[in-house]
Amino acid sequence: MPDETREYMRFAFYGFAPSWRALDHGHRERALVELRGVLEEPFAPWQRCYSLVGLRADVDFAAWLRTPDGTEPLQAFERAIRATAAGDHLALAHNFLSMTKPSPYAAPETDPAREALRAYPDGAPYVFVYPMVKTRAWYMLPGEERGKMMREHVAVGRKYPRIRINTSYSYGLDDQEFVVAFEGDDPAEFLDLVQDLRYTRASEYTLRDTPMFTCVQRTPAGLVEEFAAHIAAGAR
Repeated sequence: MPDETREYMRFAFYGFAPSWRALDHGHRERALVELRGVLEEPFAPWQRCYSLVGLRADVDFAAWLRTPDGTEPLQAFERAIRATAAGDHLALAHNFLSMTKPSPYAAPETDPAREALRAYPDGAPYVFVYPMVKTRAWYMLPGEERGKMMREHVAVGRKYPRIRINTSYSYGLDDQEFVVAFEGDDPAEFLDLVQDLRYTRASEYTLRDTPMFTCVQRTPAGLVEEFAAHIAAGAR
C-alpha cells in the first residue's frame, strides 16, 4: 500500500440530449434550478464546474472533483445528477477517473522540479483537460533516459509560468494512463505551450492525448444562468 496520502479525481463531461430541447420552457427552467442545487452541494473538498458551450460539439458542461475519501463521493455526485429532472436528459459524454501520486521524475520536496509536476489545483479561469497514454516503448527505456527527457519537458513548461499543470494517474483504474489538467488565464498561452512540447523527445512516446477539452470555470449559479439564457433566447 502506498504510504503517501492520495486523492481521487474525477473529470465528468455532460451534454444535453436532443430530448432536452423538446421540453417546454417552464419544465427546463425548473430542472435547471434543481441541477444548480446538486452542483452547489459539496460532495468533495475540491469541486468545480465549467462551461463548454460552443467549445465542443458533444459537451455542454463539466465537473471536476477531487477527494481523499475514495470513490464514494464521486459516485454520490453522479447519482445526484441522475436523480434530477435534468439528469433524464443529460448524457455523460466523457468520464475520466484518476488518482494523485508523487511524480517518479521528481525527488521528494527537495527537488524544485516537483512543483512543476504538481497536482494542486487553484481554480484558474480556464482548465485544459486531456487523457494521455504513453507507448510501450517508453516503459522499456532506462529510467535515467526517461528522466532526462522529462526534465527537458519540464524546462519547456517553465517558459509558461502562468500555466499550471495537474497530473494524475489512471493505471488500472481507467482506459488512459494519466489525466492532465492545465490551469491558466489565457488559452493562447496554453496553445503555445502545447506546440512547443511537440518538439520535445518525450512527445515521441505519446500514443494518445485526445480528446482535449477547453473548460471555462463557472459558479453553479453562473452555469445555470447561461443555460437559462438559452431558454429565454429560444422563447423570443
